[in-house]
Amino acid sequence: MSAIPPGAGPRSPSGTRRTGRAALVAAVCAALAAALTGCGGEDPDAGTNGLGKLPPTKIESKARAAAQRAGTVHLSGNVVSQGRTYKLDMSLAKDGAKGELTTKAAAFQVLRVGNALYLKADASFWAGEKGGASGGAASKLDGKYVKVPAADPVYKRFSGFTDKDTLLAGLLGLHGKLTAGDRSDVDGDRTIRLAAAGGAGGTLDVSLDGTPYPLRLQRAGGAGVLRLDDWGKRVDLKAPAGGQVVDYGSKIGKG
Repeated sequence: MSAIPPGAGPRSPSGTRRTGRAALVAAVCAALAAALTGCGGEDPDAGTNGLGKLPPTKIESKARAAAQRAGTVHLSGNVVSQGRTYKLDMSLAKDGAKGELTTKAAAFQVLRVGNALYLKADASFWAGEKGGASGGAASKLDGKYVKVPAADPVYKRFSGFTDKDTLLAGLLGLHGKLTAGDRSDVDGDRTIRLAAAGGAGGTLDVSLDGTPYPLRLQRAGGAGVLRLDDWGKRVDLKAPAGGQVVDYGSKIGKG
């Protein structure tokens, strides 16, 4: 019988175990490749829309473009405007908006359909408006949709809250040098955070999932925090029934 050359015989059990472990490690690495880099640290951009790899100015540009393309958005939170703090809960569309505004003094509903603006509030709101109704006139407006003429200061003050593109253009502008990188989460959506001038110019969280919509805005100097969601969802806008409408121009101020 001829001698068996060294190494030509069957593998030892220990060699089989080593080979099995190596195969197992390779399989684990392959399975986690979508979420991990080289079986090491996490890749924050794995499975995202890739926004995190872009420079801050490009992220801001893409977020603004996405907001402009969307037909609708739901905006909620608080904002300081002209020295007044407003709590907003507004659904905005290209051709109008509806929702509620709340101030320290009052809460009222806002509805715009095309160019027609309606406000619905109680008598105390109308009595408190500068140059507005008083006494019996205010009571007639209580709980009614008041149609406000475009030339009236009330129209100019509140119509801005119903113009999607104008409102977002003013709100989403971050002033100062932009930085990006901090990752966060807004109601389950992964985000990357833009900050302006070290936070002095506000922060904006932009979605890393799907379309790069702006999802949360913290305005500089304590000027409010806003949540943006329901991008592209239908907003049902229609004028109120005639019996629920009071014509501001012809009715207000007449007791």
